[in-house]
Amino acid sequence: MDVIRVKNADEGGKKAFEILKDGIANGADTFGLATGSTPETMYEYMVASDLDFSDKVSVNLDEYVGLDGSNEQSYRYFMDQHLFNQKPFKKTYVPNGKADDLDAECKRYDQIIADHPIDIQVLGIGQNGHIGFNEPGTSFDATTHVVELTESTVNANKRYFDKVEDVPTRALTMGIKSIMQSKKIILMAFGQAKAEAIKGMLEGEVTQDLPASVLQNHPDVVVIIDEEAASKL
Repeated sequence: MDVIRVKNADEGGKKAFEILKDGIANGADTFGLATGSTPETMYEYMVASDLDFSDKVSVNLDEYVGLDGSNEQSYRYFMDQHLFNQKPFKKTYVPNGKADDLDAECKRYDQIIADHPIDIQVLGIGQNGHIGFNEPGTSFDATTHVVELTESTVNANKRYFDKVEDVPTRALTMGIKSIMQSKKIILMAFGQAKAEAIKGMLEGEVTQDLPASVLQNHPDVVVIIDEEAASKL
């Protein structure tokens, strides 16, 4: 893994954008995208750029079960507000959290990923080492699936909701096997709260107890971390 240390999230987002831009220049046209505060600065640089994404495809990592795209806490809404409304793509895919048959939705999403192989996958990392919503204990062979969110993940996300009781407890997520099929992966982590997970990911054993550690087995991963996230290395 190529580890790039930056001063802060803004510098990290700029670096991620530059890698994305270089990828586009080399033919990348399908992007796996993430939500949350970590990639926000990268999206800001994408929106401010003169790059045209109208012939590109995006495939998002995950979505809360029970929320549709009009809900301000949904990941579809997040992506529309932070990127898609300003930079239209040819096609944007986000799991359907309101699907009547979640198992069928997982199979549908696996087919989308198969039809649109991801050139560059953007990831954050949870405090417990999750990538996407693949919580500790998730099989490395997992494809898109429904996950019960851990207490630590619910608590980490409660800042986006009026009260913790409003935070969904289940999500649809691209599986670890799906993520690992991406040609290139960019993982960003900023802040002291991510330091322990980053240490385990980079220096620990590859274990399902820390899902992000599987990235040690991927041939092309760039890790962008600020000084606080790197503090335990």
